[in-house]
Amino acid sequence: MDSQDWAKYIEATDGLSKLWLLIQWRLQWLNEPRFTLPAAVYDEVYDTELAHLHQLLMDLGPWWKGQDKQVFGAGEK
Repeated sequence: MDSQDWAKYIEATDGLSKLWLLIQWRLQWLNEPRFTLPAAVYDEVYDTELAHLHQLLMDLGPWWKGQDKQVFGAGEK
């Protein structure tokens, strides 16, 4: 999926409040210009943005506790 597909999926599933989906979209969006920018420029931007996305994901850590059943339907048959 490219970033536009991710955006359509997020909109179609009312996922704007689902931060883990937005992080996945941003990661895909970040990977797309890999071959269109000079390597030095891309590497610097990528490293900075990846560190920021990692921090956002880690900040979700406490939020996930107890959410697995609601988010992923764990245990449902």
